[in-house]
Amino acid sequence: MIQLCLLGSTGSIGQQTLQVVKEHPDKIQIKVLTAQKNAKLLIEQAIQFLPEYVVIVDENFYLEVKDALKDYPIEVLTGKPALNEVVTLPEITHVLTALVGFAGLEPTISAINHQKKIALANKETLVVAGELINYLLQKNQVELIPVDSEHSAIYQCLIGEKPNEIHKIYLTASGGPFRTFQYEQLLNITPAQALQHPNWSMGNKITIDSATLMNKGLEVIEAKWLFHLNNEQIEVVVHPQSIIHSMVEFVDGSIKAQLGLPNMKIPIQFALSFPERWVNNSYKKWDFVSHSQLTFEKPNLKLFPCLELAYYCLNKGGNSSCVLNAANEIAVEKFLNHQISFLDIPKTIEKVIKTVEFISYPTLNDLFETDKIARKFALEYA
Repeated sequence: MIQLCLLGSTGSIGQQTLQVVKEHPDKIQIKVLTAQKNAKLLIEQAIQFLPEYVVIVDENFYLEVKDALKDYPIEVLTGKPALNEVVTLPEITHVLTALVGFAGLEPTISAINHQKKIALANKETLVVAGELINYLLQKNQVELIPVDSEHSAIYQCLIGEKPNEIHKIYLTASGGPFRTFQYEQLLNITPAQALQHPNWSMGNKITIDSATLMNKGLEVIEAKWLFHLNNEQIEVVVHPQSIIHSMVEFVDGSIKAQLGLPNMKIPIQFALSFPERWVNNSYKKWDFVSHSQLTFEKPNLKLFPCLELAYYCLNKGGNSSCVLNAANEIAVEKFLNHQISFLDIPKTIEKVIKTVEFISYPTLNDLFETDKIARKFALEYA
């Protein structure tokens, strides 16, 4: 029986994870649920799944959650430090990190240091501190399984293969809602338009990242650390149908691809069940006849420069990806609040990258300071 700590239970990935749990009650038990400030949904989830602990990070909602759960055998905690504490509970076997952004880094590190199996849906952890995370995984002999559909696809394609036989990996991208737009059409994009992803149902931040192609840029950086690749071994291909989730090309020229209908519950379930595959008949299955055309094209870096910025930071190394991530989080937030335009997102990020001091070999403290400084500059520029 998996004893699961679910970090970020009220977000899109968190809610879908709980659907997987409901479909496999004999295999997974919820021990911890956490949320930033969605107290209402956290309370509902806690009453349904009866975890031992819940964490409401925003202290303003602590009394509301505590009062609502006073008649249940659930301990209510609050504050950011509580996230780092709950992942260390001895009964926890698995930690699924579904927190958004930089906030996922510290609790993931804490979970690794306490030798929990990690299901990672927080790509920013590896974007910001990939080298450090890999060191800690090796040191603590901890297994990390990616939850992102693209990285789950690569992971599945590599089972049984030798790392030195990989020639290249292809991360597929839908291209987002504006794939066919011209520059003039992007000038007046609204948040409501950008949140209409053609294939996937996701949280606001990742949906905007998909529209700018920054999500794919972050995935490129994440893939380097997940699969121990050279930068030139990672290529992005736009695949509008989102049926092929990613591919691996081997040194002999053969290619493996992982296919399926867009459904995040499948990679979530895989990350929790591996090395097994659990039967599930509630997900709609792929039908080749109904989907007779799969197309591919190059990403348009001129219209969507965020992907190019990510490659730049990947090649530069050091604390560059940390700067990229922090600036992007602020820029996306500003866009969602109607404070900057869609095209200002990459402009803001580029300015911050050029401004923040470069550190070749950052420590964890350097990364926290870099994140803080980059956010400050992004707020000023935006």
